[in-house]
Amino acid sequence: MGQGKEVKTRPDPQVEIQERGEIFFFYRPKVNKEEAHSVDDVQRLYIVMRPESGENPVEEKQDPLSGKEGSGDEDENNSSKKGGEGGHGVEKVNIEKQILLRFIVMGKKTLPDPSKKSQPFWGFVEMVTKKVEDVKEALKGEEYQTKTRGHRHNPPARAVGEGIYRILRHKPYPTRKHHTHLVYKLEYPSPTEKHEPQESMNIEPEGSFLIQVRNPEQGKGGRGSGFRGLKRKRKAQFPAHLQAHLGHTRFGAADPPDFLNYEGCEFLLISASDDIEKELGVELESGANANAAEETKSEQSQTGAKQKPKKLPTATELISHYQKRGLEPAEASVKVVEDLQNALVRVVSSSKNNASSKDKLLTDARKIDAVNGRLAVVDAKLETKPGYVETFVLGLASGAALNGINAVWPHVTRGIGQVWSAVKSGTDPSSAS
Repeated sequence: MGQGKEVKTRPDPQVEIQERGEIFFFYRPKVNKEEAHSVDDVQRLYIVMRPESGENPVEEKQDPLSGKEGSGDEDENNSSKKGGEGGHGVEKVNIEKQILLRFIVMGKKTLPDPSKKSQPFWGFVEMVTKKVEDVKEALKGEEYQTKTRGHRHNPPARAVGEGIYRILRHKPYPTRKHHTHLVYKLEYPSPTEKHEPQESMNIEPEGSFLIQVRNPEQGKGGRGSGFRGLKRKRKAQFPAHLQAHLGHTRFGAADPPDFLNYEGCEFLLISASDDIEKELGVELESGANANAAEETKSEQSQTGAKQKPKKLPTATELISHYQKRGLEPAEASVKVVEDLQNALVRVVSSSKNNASSKDKLLTDARKIDAVNGRLAVVDAKLETKPGYVETFVLGLASGAALNGINAVWPHVTRGIGQVWSAVKSGTDPSSAS
């Protein structure tokens, strides 16, 4: 998917990009439930952020030995249940070259309602890590025994949305102090798809929120804040230069975004708009859409004529096709992944025979490796029991891979085209030549 790009739609929008990246929404169903059909079935709402570039390519995060990233397995399990200490210390991370992940817990089970502009929703950074495995572990389910209710099943978290985000510095009036926005735009599911959990949790196709960081040295949340916050031991311990940005105020702008790289960082999200372009004069384009547009422009310049952009199948369409042919949801998802992988193999083989430049081949191979990495995520999803929501999770991963292929190598669409032709004709893609 990638971080996408932003397009300014006004001559002088008063916004500055502080950080770009990918954003993922997960929810955990209530105990002994496998999926949610409404917010009443939801136990927790999680947000995972992966910053990839920004105003400063090198960000500061807590020292890896101070939080969950540096904890042993036993300590990590204990801190997850009892609440570990907030992160402190400093480590430099180049977000353009290294993976950095923020695992965020929302205090309520939903995002703020776009129609209620002044209602703050509290959340906190549960974990900051450079290890993907740490996040996967946090999303897992567990089995446990209680004295009163016996055996209990805490289900694994389920994916409910994936997209791109920006943290923006916004100064609408010269005389007023600036504030920061967290804006996002979903790539999966598409705006035309409806999903009960997504709608009930106010996860709109796009959204804009004021984001304010809570000062850990200024007591409780204050009158009207609606929360008591974390216990002192779990609060973030910001380094002096970050703490100085907050001064003596209870809340301050998330400027710089490094505040969010400390476990125990508490913040408020306040709904601003569900139309980013109208509010801020900035339009977000996902990586797949941006690359497809560039590819179309390139083809037009070469042929001198407008061509219709290639329409690729969605993961949902592919999975639905195989389900109609009698496969179970998980089996259908695996079949889609196999088709995508086979298409990759065909393209790589073809390109090796026709490559005019060794350097170009190496560059493209690296990009293909990145797409294969997306496909590897799908295998991890198969660890849970099959079901509708798992199929949706697989759809997110395979759909991201599908768009990733289209973005990194235009002629790979011929391989995917064979899969799509098979879906439309009802033939087996493995027999397509």
